[in-house]
Amino acid sequence: MAYPLLRRALFRLEPERAHALAMLGLTFADRHPGALRLLRWAFAPSDPRLRVRCFGLDFPNPLVLAAGFDKDGEAPAAWPALGFGSAELGTVTADAQPGNPRPRAFRIPEERAVINRMGFNNAGAAALAERLRAARAQPWWPDAPVGVNVGKTRSVPLEDVRRDYERSLRTVWDVADYLVLNVSSPNTPGLRSLQEGTALDDLLSHVAALRGELGAKPVLLKLAPDLDDAALDALIASVERAGLDGLVATNTTVRRDVLRRDPGEAGGLSGAPLGPIALQVLASVRARTTLPLVASGGIETAEDVIARLEAGATLVQAYTGWIYQGPGMARQVARGVLTWLERVGEPDLQRWMSRRDADHIENVGAKRGAPDQLR
Repeated sequence: MAYPLLRRALFRLEPERAHALAMLGLTFADRHPGALRLLRWAFAPSDPRLRVRCFGLDFPNPLVLAAGFDKDGEAPAAWPALGFGSAELGTVTADAQPGNPRPRAFRIPEERAVINRMGFNNAGAAALAERLRAARAQPWWPDAPVGVNVGKTRSVPLEDVRRDYERSLRTVWDVADYLVLNVSSPNTPGLRSLQEGTALDDLLSHVAALRGELGAKPVLLKLAPDLDDAALDALIASVERAGLDGLVATNTTVRRDVLRRDPGEAGGLSGAPLGPIALQVLASVRARTTLPLVASGGIETAEDVIARLEAGATLVQAYTGWIYQGPGMARQVARGVLTWLERVGEPDLQRWMSRRDADHIENVGAKRGAPDQLR
């Protein structure tokens, strides 16, 4: 109940300054088990009915912190204490880079939205791997998977992109429970071209071969919300050919027609205005594949989460919504999802998903004329 007052104070600060202050507090908590216990008591749902299994990993609940908030893995143990079933760290690049010039993040409070053009500012894959390896060695490391989101180093030309992603993946492979390939941010020049044609096939086949060398680990692809149907068909076909384990739908959008007032800033739009677009893309992706899906974009409430689950998602990510809702978001979502499960007569979320997915596999298999399976 106190968060609206805190948010008002934080929103008086420049967005990156407010973010730095939040990360300072979370980094302190991450290193002190007493603080983590207090956060867990205050914010984390612990109902076993919320547990789900996705791409071979067990998640305490389906709510995941989206990439972008904890870029350098500074507080990996704090996110489960705040109620997230997982945190996706990054986006990280092979080399450290400063990102785009400031200012590069802009709130739109009346729309519950954010525009950012951060440009993958991060300390590099090696720094994140070292920090995460040390965190995992602590006795209070939580029982929740952690993902690492990997993107393209800005200075690397597109013709060298396979080697660039490989450097990052080799560096973080052993400290991540799952990896996410980011080829869909609008803030790195040329990056979204990797979602198309032979460029994507080349990258994904290279990553698949790398996985064969480094050991089995889930790898997902994060896609943009601005693809047309033909591009979406081609992207999903590439992902399935390469044997990847899932899709994250979606990244931020470059559209501005969903805003009541365009502030005139370049970058990716996130938050409530992205919600209907991201939900539509999620449903469209679901109609085309049986791969596990992670929903992202415009998610704030239990109703938003339930809509994504009904549209085919197994996990649901939040970032901008968490900024506006505050640390009570996970518990509020948990209460809403549990009430919904009782209403639909299901004992737990995993069993509801199993029934949902069995029906979907049958439908997609019938369309393709052959049986299919969820990974």
